[in-house]
Amino acid sequence: MEIRPAGELDTPRLRLAAVSEGDAEEMAVVLSDPRLHEFIGGSPLGALELRAQYRRWAAGSSNPDELWLNLVVRLRATGEAIGFIQATVARHPGRGLAAEVAWVTGVPWQGRGFAAEAAGALVDWLAAAGVAELTACIHPQHRASERVAERIGFALTGAMVNGERVWRYRPPVPSR
Repeated sequence: MEIRPAGELDTPRLRLAAVSEGDAEEMAVVLSDPRLHEFIGGSPLGALELRAQYRRWAAGSSNPDELWLNLVVRLRATGEAIGFIQATVARHPGRGLAAEVAWVTGVPWQGRGFAAEAAGALVDWLAAAGVAELTACIHPQHRASERVAERIGFALTGAMVNGERVWRYRPPVPSR
């Protein structure tokens, strides 16, 4: 696969960097609100569980045609973690590279445009890296996440995957 991990991505307000085991304690606090799991299921993980999860994420997929990108989202001004974004990039024969993206912002930071800013930066980076097909799967009752998708250029499709609606990125048409 030609695409490599993103490293750090900066936006005007945010810095996105690969999640590491060292982020687990801080992220356990960021992700501790049970409301975050209303649409994605499960319950908040503790620091030890997140450390193990981040270790698995860092090891990557066993499929050589798949790359996992997991980035912690931090405020540039303070360095404080506020959530994470992720993409699973896969090579599909005859279709090129495709990615499914997702975003999670801690409850105290929601409603300020951080998810759209972070996810938009990742989507722009993926598109520039040659990923031709970008999707996001969103619970049909998760209106806030749908607004993020709309804001960064995704459009709702008629497809469903595991009870979630599939959104597809529509890159902006260059002006002439």
